[in-house]
Amino acid sequence: MGGPNEVRAKFPSMEEGTKEDWDIIGSHYMPFASKVADRVLDHLRLLDGDYGGFPVDRLEHSLQTATRAHRDGRPDDYVVMALLHDIGDTLGTFNHPDVAAAILKPFVSEKLHWITEKHGIFQGYYFFHHLGQDRDMREGFRGHEHFEDCAEFCEKYDQKAFDANYESAPLEFFEPIVRKVMARPINSIYVNE
Repeated sequence: MGGPNEVRAKFPSMEEGTKEDWDIIGSHYMPFASKVADRVLDHLRLLDGDYGGFPVDRLEHSLQTATRAHRDGRPDDYVVMALLHDIGDTLGTFNHPDVAAAILKPFVSEKLHWITEKHGIFQGYYFFHHLGQDRDMREGFRGHEHFEDCAEFCEKYDQKAFDANYESAPLEFFEPIVRKVMARPINSIYVNE
């Protein structure tokens, strides 16, 4: 974080920006972007102690989901997706899968992005009928190349991760994995090869 004396661009609107302005901005971008994992981990910690009526708090649910995926031998990007799948609960209460998918999109495959984005509908198979909703809402995606992958994620990891007696790995265990996956975006318009 710079102070009032840091070198900054001079333009009042982007159309008036110069190469010099954008060189200044560019020199700040990578140091800021390199700390995205820290900010994501900090935001994940906001789920600690937030039960929302569930048997475990939202952080423990995330840790259980990721721990189950890790213990099942899933690759690092899958484990990070499992850890962050509900990170949007605080800011995107009405669309949390979209928030998590947007955070993950630069760092994971299209398949893992799709699983994250759709997991809320697929997870509904386990409870929507208790709320007067259609538990088979996910059937609208039947035939999609990642349908079975998302159904499997919810069945094996997400819907099972509310066990108050399960011994999850702590967040500290996952920090290096998150940092590794988020160290280099694979899909971003802001980063050149």
